[in-house]
Amino acid sequence: MNIQFSDLIENAPRSPGVYKMYDTDGNLLYVGKAKNINARLKQYTDISKLELHKQVMRTMVARVDWEIVPTESDALIREQELIKTQRPKYNIMLTDGKMYPMIALTNSKYPRLMKFRGKITQRRDVYGPYPSVSALNESIKTIQKVCELRTCTDSFMNNRARPCLLYQIGRCSAPCAIEQTDYAERVSLARRILTGDSEPIIRNLQNEMQKYSINMDFENAAKCRDKIAALTHTSNRGIRRNHAHSAILDWNKNVTALEKWLGIKIELAGVFDNSHLFGTNPVGAMITFGHDGFVKSGYRHFKLNDKKRAGNDIAMMDEFVSRAVARGPKLDLIIVDGGPAQWNIAHGVAPNIPILGVTKGVVRDGDEHFIMPDGSVYRAMPKDSPLFLMLRTVRDEAHRFVITYHRTTRAKKMTASVLDEIDGIGPKRKHLLLTHFGSVRAIMDADINALKRVPELGDAAAKKIHDYFHQ
Repeated sequence: MNIQFSDLIENAPRSPGVYKMYDTDGNLLYVGKAKNINARLKQYTDISKLELHKQVMRTMVARVDWEIVPTESDALIREQELIKTQRPKYNIMLTDGKMYPMIALTNSKYPRLMKFRGKITQRRDVYGPYPSVSALNESIKTIQKVCELRTCTDSFMNNRARPCLLYQIGRCSAPCAIEQTDYAERVSLARRILTGDSEPIIRNLQNEMQKYSINMDFENAAKCRDKIAALTHTSNRGIRRNHAHSAILDWNKNVTALEKWLGIKIELAGVFDNSHLFGTNPVGAMITFGHDGFVKSGYRHFKLNDKKRAGNDIAMMDEFVSRAVARGPKLDLIIVDGGPAQWNIAHGVAPNIPILGVTKGVVRDGDEHFIMPDGSVYRAMPKDSPLFLMLRTVRDEAHRFVITYHRTTRAKKMTASVLDEIDGIGPKRKHLLLTHFGSVRAIMDADINALKRVPELGDAAAKKIHDYFHQ
């Protein structure tokens, strides 16, 4: 039997995804998730090491299928959806919908942010599932810092006479005791963060921080800085759209629907985005996808060659699309994040490739619409349709890819521009310093004794670095 089962999983991919086991009649027996499908399925070859109910199930397996997804978190969500909708006989953990943690916003005058395990039909806006409680707690902490929503129960709030400690440390706006004029805006902001739309928020906070700094209002500038740090950290850890009803993508079905909608055939589509900070470190990126999902081999990073274009999103888009089209891979569709200006630039650069613009319009929250390949505007697509969710997902993936690259290049430039100016500090010592302290800012703030404790740096180099930053 082991040999037979080994034959069934011989071609299993070494990718994240879900696997499905069927009996001889084609009945679905079991669904599981895995970071590495191949490695996970090999654990089923030795029946004696399985749990009792899985031992029984394994003897009945006649076919094994799998679905590849972009990340382990996507596998978790896909697993839950299959269990909820198809109810495999031997899945005993998730059939009640209470296994994985989620975040909910209650429907009340002052919505409460809360951890949630239960049926998603309850009257709450539910976001999740999250791969771990720690990931969920980190998301709640970020939203508390940025949006200052309450997390207390209704009874606790209604019986407060004055704000609690969370208000004092900037984690709650205290609707229990202070009149609220913008709580709805705070809730709207939280929804955007929970659905993965944090990058525009970060950019707005960066602009606010700059204005406060110019006006010497360092207290508010510091508040903006802390909010940016919280959002950036959580974004790096993967906060993204996880709405329980709509996170699952059937790539083949959705790309086929996209082909029908646009009247084209798609083997490979490219999605473009760019990033800069007040014109510095201008970069761009392209992600690609097809009928089987994201195609990582087609992903591209771009550093801006023409520095005169830095800070001009339209001009930057012109260069990045030009370079991508000239060097390949061959694209059947180009998707740009932006309005008519971005669409016109891409169309001018690649007139023979259909261009689809994805724009948020005047209203940032939920006003996405499309500029079609013929230049017309399309607003009629339902916001909960699978095709809309796929287009939002590929746009968000392009955001993630370019922002990650921008942060990397910015960090490298900061390191080069500061540490490289110190005579005698070469690549090896830079590596030692960054490994020890974690950031250039920490190196700049370190006293002489802290610098001397860096292994292999040497007292003379430590003094030279300290003198450079403190004299």
